[in-house]
Amino acid sequence: MAGYLTTHVLDTAQGKPAAGIKIVLYRVSGNAHRKIAEAVTNADGRTNSPILPEGKLESGQYELIFFTGEHLETSGLAGSDIKFLDQIPIRFGIADPDQHYHVPLLLSPYGYSTYRGS
Repeated sequence: MAGYLTTHVLDTAQGKPAAGIKIVLYRVSGNAHRKIAEAVTNADGRTNSPILPEGKLESGQYELIFFTGEHLETSGLAGSDIKFLDQIPIRFGIADPDQHYHVPLLLSPYGYSTYRGS
């Protein structure tokens, strides 16, 4: 089975999924970034399909950038004109491209966390 990559965003400050967040996926090699996918989270905080579908995952370094500023602003959580968390990059490695990798974002206005999910 070919591996694939999924993600989702949970707004932990409001205790619900974060809809409408743009996510861009880059393949990283040294200082070079190559954009390979883009998606927006749905009402469940997930993308409608894997951000990198089966057969497209390769070993190496990747970076997801979550554009969270607009979500925080429209939900009233941003705090000021200068957002503390406007864009959140998460760089991670893929060692086995035959597995499913899930990289979620748990978001609040002044902090975030991630983990390798299932």
